[in-house]
Amino acid sequence: MRWALVKVCLAVTTMVVVAFAVPLGLVVKEMARDRAFSNAEREAAAVAPALSITTDRDKLERVVASAGADSGMAVHLPAADGRAALDLGRQRAAHRDIEAVRKLGRASTTSVGGGSTLLQPVALSSGTAVVEVYVPESEVSNGVGTAWAVLAGVGLALIVGSVAVADRLGVRMVRPAQRLVEGAHELGEGKLGARVPEEGPNELRLAAVAFNSMADQVVQLLANERELAADLSHRLRTPLTVLRLNAASLGGGPAAEQTRTAVAQLEREVDTIIRTAREAKPQTAAAGPGAGCDAAEVVRERMDFWSALAEDEGRKWRVAGVERPVRIPVARADLAAALDALLGNVFRHTAEGTAFAVDVHNGEDAVIVLISDAGPGISDPEAAMARGRGSGSAGSTGLGLDIVRRLAEATGGDVRIGSSVLGGTEVRIWFQLDGRKPGGKGHRGAVRRRRSGKLVSTFNRPRSLP
Repeated sequence: MRWALVKVCLAVTTMVVVAFAVPLGLVVKEMARDRAFSNAEREAAAVAPALSITTDRDKLERVVASAGADSGMAVHLPAADGRAALDLGRQRAAHRDIEAVRKLGRASTTSVGGGSTLLQPVALSSGTAVVEVYVPESEVSNGVGTAWAVLAGVGLALIVGSVAVADRLGVRMVRPAQRLVEGAHELGEGKLGARVPEEGPNELRLAAVAFNSMADQVVQLLANERELAADLSHRLRTPLTVLRLNAASLGGGPAAEQTRTAVAQLEREVDTIIRTAREAKPQTAAAGPGAGCDAAEVVRERMDFWSALAEDEGRKWRVAGVERPVRIPVARADLAAALDALLGNVFRHTAEGTAFAVDVHNGEDAVIVLISDAGPGISDPEAAMARGRGSGSAGSTGLGLDIVRRLAEATGGDVRIGSSVLGGTEVRIWFQLDGRKPGGKGHRGAVRRRRSGKLVSTFNRPRSLP
């Protein structure tokens, strides 16, 4: 915008300067020419009285010498009273031009080598004499070059000055707009303290005021949401306390121990939610090299927990790709919560005895976690991904899948629902390792490698469950 304004001002100023400077330069040139020929006419008029008094050659030569310097004047007398025509001074004009002036009795100018001549007729008793005054080209253009240089300098100064003024005006307009853009980017990146100085033109100042007001409202809304989340989570403490006391009275045995473990974990998760809501600190996204967690270790840990319930319900299960460490830029607690949400969906929305599997695939720039089951599947995957809608079955809110989606998107990845080779639903979680958005070069490269290399056989080959 700034440079566009400068270009427009430069173009307009240049056109104005050209529109005035070119005609003015031509006028200056014409004035210099008129001045030169006016001087020549005065010189010719100075000789006319002498011609009317005498035609003596010696006297006329003295008059011509005194009137025309540097041999710039000549006098042509006609023949009369038996006397031949007389030419005094250096003749430059052609004879036909001299005779034409003598015949017409009207002054004229003609071009000669190095300049022009003024032919001025003078009426005598014996005929018409012609006074020839030479006007060199240097005299005709005397001062024109200087005047043109001054005009060019003034025009250039006007152009430079207008560009400088336009640049200052552009900065005054563009800088607030740039700050507004930067503030919007910072706010979009989660920097809630981003504000814009309320300065500049009236329109941009009003836009800055509106942006700051919007940012304040966003901060207030987020604070209210965090407080609401903390309050709702805090309400769970009472039923959790009752549940923990009841679990403590169950006595011994694997089922009782698993129940107590689940209650303890639920209390920890509630505490985590409350602290996160109060402190407003994100739990995803790695903070630097080595941050995040080992996805393979987390998957093994959560499968150890869910395997006991799977055995009770007669479900066959399998886990693959967890033999070696697989680092992802996600907090351990968040990945565990996402896996629990998806595995909980398997147990909640499929019949007892339905098999399921968890696969981890480690690529160069992405890690993929697949949770698949042999259940009835999801008829509308797009609706299932919508927050608050769920799969449409009883007890489904869709919040679990939304939590998983936001966790994956925090790394630049995504979540997709499809059909598994087991015959039911397959949830694919894509964790991007380099932070690029899905659909970029890294994402397509991983997809190509998955389709053309080792991953495609891992994804598509029939799975056998123990």
